[in-house]
Amino acid sequence: MKCSQKTCLRANDLLLCLGLLLHCGEAKVNTEVQAGPLYRVVGSELSISCNVSGFRSENITKEIQFRVKKPAKATEINIISTGDPHFSYSVYKSRVRSGEITLKHENPNSVFFKIQRLEKGDEGEYDCSVVNHESNYDGTYSVKTTVKVIDNSLSVSSPASPPTLSYNEGDALTLTCQASSNTIQHTHLSFAWYLHKDGEDRKPIISLGRDFTLSPGSGFEGRYQAGHIRLDKLGEATYQLNMAQLELSDQGRIYCQAQEWIQDPDQSWYSITEKAAKETTLNVKAREVLPDTSSLAVRISAQAVTLQKGQELSLSCNVDTQNLKERFFSVAWLRGNVELIRIGPTGIQSVGPQYSGRIKEGELRASRIGDRDYRLILQPVRTEDQGQYICRAWLQDRGPDGAFTQGAPQDSSSQEISILTTESGLSVEMENTVGVNEGYGLMLTCKVHGVKGQLSVTWQRKSTSAAIFTKVISLSQEGVVEKAEFMSHKVNATRTAAGTFILELDEVRPSDAGVYECAVSEWESNSKTNSQSQTTTVTVVPSESFVKVSLISRNNNVTVGENVALMCWVKGPPVPITLAWSLQRDASTLDTILTMYYDGAISWSGDQSRYQLKVEKQKNGVFHYLVINGVSQSEVGIYQCRVSVFLDNVYKKLPLSNLVAISVMNPTSKLDLTPTPALTVNINTDIKIKCSVNSKPSTPTHYAVTWLLQQQAESTMIMKSDRDALVTFGPNVQPSHSQRISMKRTQGPSFELNIRQARISDNGSYVCEVVEWLQDPHGDWYQLSPVSKTTELTVIEPANDLHLEKKEQRLTAREGDEVELKCNIISGASGPSFFYKVAWLYTRHGSSVRSPLVELDHTGLLSYPGNQELRGLQGRLHFSRPTQRSFYLGIKRAHEEDNGTYQCQVEQYQLDQEGQWQQKASDSAGLISLTVNVTEINLSVVEEEQDLNLTRSQNFTIPCHITKQSSNESEFQVEEWLLSLSLGWRKVAVEKSGHLTVHFYDEGVVKANSEPKCKSDIWMGMLIVTVICSMLVIVLLVLKICRSKVSGGNKSGENLWAEQHPLNTKPIADD
Repeated sequence: MKCSQKTCLRANDLLLCLGLLLHCGEAKVNTEVQAGPLYRVVGSELSISCNVSGFRSENITKEIQFRVKKPAKATEINIISTGDPHFSYSVYKSRVRSGEITLKHENPNSVFFKIQRLEKGDEGEYDCSVVNHESNYDGTYSVKTTVKVIDNSLSVSSPASPPTLSYNEGDALTLTCQASSNTIQHTHLSFAWYLHKDGEDRKPIISLGRDFTLSPGSGFEGRYQAGHIRLDKLGEATYQLNMAQLELSDQGRIYCQAQEWIQDPDQSWYSITEKAAKETTLNVKAREVLPDTSSLAVRISAQAVTLQKGQELSLSCNVDTQNLKERFFSVAWLRGNVELIRIGPTGIQSVGPQYSGRIKEGELRASRIGDRDYRLILQPVRTEDQGQYICRAWLQDRGPDGAFTQGAPQDSSSQEISILTTESGLSVEMENTVGVNEGYGLMLTCKVHGVKGQLSVTWQRKSTSAAIFTKVISLSQEGVVEKAEFMSHKVNATRTAAGTFILELDEVRPSDAGVYECAVSEWESNSKTNSQSQTTTVTVVPSESFVKVSLISRNNNVTVGENVALMCWVKGPPVPITLAWSLQRDASTLDTILTMYYDGAISWSGDQSRYQLKVEKQKNGVFHYLVINGVSQSEVGIYQCRVSVFLDNVYKKLPLSNLVAISVMNPTSKLDLTPTPALTVNINTDIKIKCSVNSKPSTPTHYAVTWLLQQQAESTMIMKSDRDALVTFGPNVQPSHSQRISMKRTQGPSFELNIRQARISDNGSYVCEVVEWLQDPHGDWYQLSPVSKTTELTVIEPANDLHLEKKEQRLTAREGDEVELKCNIISGASGPSFFYKVAWLYTRHGSSVRSPLVELDHTGLLSYPGNQELRGLQGRLHFSRPTQRSFYLGIKRAHEEDNGTYQCQVEQYQLDQEGQWQQKASDSAGLISLTVNVTEINLSVVEEEQDLNLTRSQNFTIPCHITKQSSNESEFQVEEWLLSLSLGWRKVAVEKSGHLTVHFYDEGVVKANSEPKCKSDIWMGMLIVTVICSMLVIVLLVLKICRSKVSGGNKSGENLWAEQHPLNTKPIADD
């Protein structure tokens, strides 16, 4: 509720306003009533609950009122109120005063509105409202529900049940009751059998709940669990009570009762009506108490004691004793002292010699019809059959070996039978044999001749192996038909002419084969005067001998969405069959689609919505159609129909039908695409490649799109979008590339591939591959063959004046020298906004692999790409930029292994407006070929032939003049050796001086062999040269040692003397 400003402004009402403001946050009033519509039956009780909540005074009893608005009237009619006795309108006033309509409080906030007996005019919309005695209104004070009053269509009856039944203790009782309802609404029935004794409340014997749960009544649980009490539902409306062994306590009035239930909108079940059938009085006679366990009580009774010749004699024998269920008996019938027939303890019959012929003719038969009841039938009777009949019984004790010991006989009282005779020329004629196919109708004709009086006929049957006939149907002389229970058949007996009787059986079965007898009796003045009979043998050909099954399909190869009709042709008579359709999708799986039972019931194992059944009867068979509506790939497989004939509660499987394979093809794709024409763009340009769908699908369509890049005969998936628009990148797309690539779908539909800041590496053929997805009639998605279009993309560098020196250079250096490689920009934009990325590449002589040596990023980051083979060279590199346009690469102490080709690559970068680096240009310099040589061989020794004459003990010097040497660092020891930076010490040259001939003479006289005369000036010169050479060698050695110390050699304290460092004598050619 709202509080007005005027109210709040008044000072006198300040407290009231404050109270109202506080109340604005409290719970509102709420009124609730049973949800409708409520279906109730005329004459039944109506009860409606109504609850109120949310009042501040919860403990004060509320005044609640009920009104109704009739369907044909617009105004509401007051019915009753809890606070105003004069509230009711006149139409309801009398019913309120009589207490038929009441409204009572369950608690201060809840009431029950009741109408004891609903009338048809009570239908309408009922309103429950609460009177508000508080100062404000906030919430729901009135609520409505609808009541529908329907007719009572429940019907309960006990057909053919006499008002009184008398049974002996231990007998079996079977009662039948029918209950049904014609209510249009969905209802359930509950059913129960009751026993009502005088002076006591009724007791349920057994009941079937609305949820189909069986429950025995109190006191009957043990007998129910033992199976002696059973409730069977036969068909839709028949309920049968079976009590196997009656007890004396079962005596009383037995009746059945049904209740009809409906589910209200609140999901609760409500009993709208109940009805009971007429009572049947059950009398249970106590079993006769015998003096001891070996005593027998034997009684005999006759259906009729005076018979006409030809009529039927029926004698019943009743035997009783203690522990009857556990005892064995032999029972025999005697006329005078002549035994007609005896039934042994195991049911085997023996016939007296005088009656053996009559039993062969089917005139004499005996049977056990109950635990203690036996019956003898003799028909037709003859005059010699009259006399006194008794029933004799013996107790038979069974020993451990299974043999029986017969006890003393016990005879019943005698029964006198009289036979009257009249002359007659009655005769009966039938065909000897009749053959019929299973499932067809059987018609037997019985012709009677020599008729003088009225005729009745009884049709009987026995199997070929049985000795006793069983009644099928009879037609009395007055034309009344009396049917017997015969295989649940439709049986009919008619008299088409004065002497012609016809028996008709519908849909015969193999079990119906046997011997059929037509027994005709002649009547005069309601007395049978004569009887004659004739038999015929009926053979039934089994259905599997003539019922054939085949499967046909007019179109086995279909397209998704088309219909397929499979026809199962069942050739033969209209016998009850069960037909199953099966589908085999693979070699190991066999699925049942549906089973159609003989009674018309259908059991679906698959998706029922996909199939449709149709039955078409022909003259000699039935076509069973299975129509597959809108086939899909899930219906592909091998189909077969399987037929079983259901007769005598047994399934007879017929040979399987042939197999029919159904193949389903996807429709041909009509997808038409238009790609973006070939594109040529500058580097760093944003690119949009579009693939548009021109065709218009006739059904809802989804598209799956895949973008592929083809470069040099290789295809790489860039990204794809499935039919649900889920986008994923290809497995080979690098994260850095995925940040530049995206795709989207626009109207049309069109599919766009967007590439930001295109690079040279983006060149190639871009393939747009589109797969069309369609839905089959069942909602499953399937794909058509893909359609693709290609767009050629060429990314070029923009025109620029960045040029490097292209001239190829050839550099030669000696091992150990410093080498400097130069890379110069000869033209191009320059300035503080331009930055360069420089990379030096190296290719070793004899190799085609070009490897990066060093890179200077445009951001100033210097890096050495990892390469194990170039580690040594990279460690001796020196990168420098002496000017804005020059990039030098220095190699310290060049090695012979540094030989190869060097190249400089430069990329120009500039920051765009968004602060992103954009590549503007790039170029490569000319190749630089570097050759690192070892020192040249310049060793030269003076070759001079000399003679030297010396006296004994005189010292002399051997001169060796070196005029040239390969290096100032060369060491001499007969051979010239140099220290190589990459190969270590190596021999570089070998030279020989001239020969010196020395002559020694005694007494200081020296005589040269080469010259006869020795000149002193020559010797002095030689001495001086020798001293100078020696000094020179010493100086060189000292300089070498000092230089080694200054350069920080790897091994301190080492020298180059041959005694400490043996020289490698490997020839130069091997180096």
